[in-house]
Amino acid sequence: MSKESLEANQVYLSFIKMEGKEVVKIEADTTIKGTDEATFVKIKDLDFKNGVIEVKVLSRLMKNAPAFARGFIGLAFRIGDKNSTFESIYIRPTNGRADDQIRRNHSIQYFAFPDFRFDKLRKTDPEKYESYADMGLNEWITLRIEVAGQKAKLFVNNAKQPSLIVNDLKLGADKAGNIGLWIGNWTEGYFKDLKVIKK
Repeated sequence: MSKESLEANQVYLSFIKMEGKEVVKIEADTTIKGTDEATFVKIKDLDFKNGVIEVKVLSRLMKNAPAFARGFIGLAFRIGDKNSTFESIYIRPTNGRADDQIRRNHSIQYFAFPDFRFDKLRKTDPEKYESYADMGLNEWITLRIEVAGQKAKLFVNNAKQPSLIVNDLKLGADKAGNIGLWIGNWTEGYFKDLKVIKK
């Protein structure tokens, strides 16, 4: 991921060295109060419809993060013109090892911007678009999303079986668009080793 290929949208973008390797650092804009917003770094000149997106992510909470902060981090895909629509799957690393089982069940989230955010989906279809996987803050987590038509699968840390299956992507089977490195509220996110295979 070169600096020239990336475009920040409602987030702060920088490059830093971690363990001797350059990684992308993305920080949330704390003035943005909504949830599941178009807060990502877009990869320009990469049109994606179907295929595989894989990336390693590490999430930290920003200083003074409120109690509801979860370290939201993941991927956006099929980003539309002017960033007005996209699909996304992200994780909540603070939930992965919580003592509360309900929180653990909300470790992974699918949403579609702008009309199908997590709170709406949780109300209309509880449990359908969320799932569990083992994860934590401040550790590298491999996310792999396989997209085919109206279906997407998320694999966590090279698991053989998906942790989440979405059979009805809300924007439909025929959309195509950019890929984005996505973070949510009060998150300091790091990304490396992005791989994209188009099919």
